[in-house]
Amino acid sequence: MGLKSMTGFGEGTASANGIRVAVEISSVNRKQLDVNISLPRNLATLDARMQAQVRAVFSRGRVSGIVRVEAADGSSGTVKVDGKLAAQYIEGIRKVAKKLGLADDLGAETLARLPGLVSIEQENLDANHVADVLDQAMAKALRGLEKMRMAEGKALDKDLRNRLALLEGMMKTIRQYASTGVAVYREKLFQRLEEAGLADLAADERIVKEIALFADRCDISEELTRLASHLDQVRALLRSAEPVGRTLDFLCQELFREINTVGSKANEVEITRQVVEFKTELERIREQVQNIE
Repeated sequence: MGLKSMTGFGEGTASANGIRVAVEISSVNRKQLDVNISLPRNLATLDARMQAQVRAVFSRGRVSGIVRVEAADGSSGTVKVDGKLAAQYIEGIRKVAKKLGLADDLGAETLARLPGLVSIEQENLDANHVADVLDQAMAKALRGLEKMRMAEGKALDKDLRNRLALLEGMMKTIRQYASTGVAVYREKLFQRLEEAGLADLAADERIVKEIALFADRCDISEELTRLASHLDQVRALLRSAEPVGRTLDFLCQELFREINTVGSKANEVEITRQVVEFKTELERIREQVQNIE
């Protein structure tokens, strides 16, 4: 199945029993699954049903939707104005305006934009009458949303694979320079001894120990092995049919930790340069991973 993005949009409509239901649904990034479906007030009891449909398809992302119900003849229903809520809005707004010295310019247009004040309801429609039609419209919208999330997931997959190839190339370069680091250090040390007229100390036990200590301090073989293992795991996850966003995010953190250790041990300018480039590319990968389900 491949990767799924957490960004997308879908819509669906269905008609039956003299009514028409339209559903629009969209999703954006979020660590957990957060579902918010806006239903007409007289259908609020169907919220749990809608939530269950979404959770059966998706595991991460902020999913928002709006449901519209109208009669088959196209009438949208009756406009309902909450007079009690309007009075509370007016009292509260005027009190604050007076305190702050603002003009009292409340009008009908301003009130109409306040949340929860105006709603459109279908008369004589209850949840049982709408439920089956709403299920059909919701299913179509979810299929559209999932299709878009999968299409973006394919693009993310391609991008991540290209970036993984770059990281592997950088690791190859780091490994090459690491393998010659001790030999270069030994050569430079002997050269300095010779220039100081101490060439006869080249075989001294203290010099041998110094070279051994240097080799131990700059040994990054374990870090490179773990980096290679983490990258293999990332590639395996890209082939998975399950949601992998959280696991990929964790592996990015582990990759950062290992490459930081490589950088702290680096004694070659080229290794340091490769570490900086590796971290830059890894940050781009981490940003992409934030959008994967």
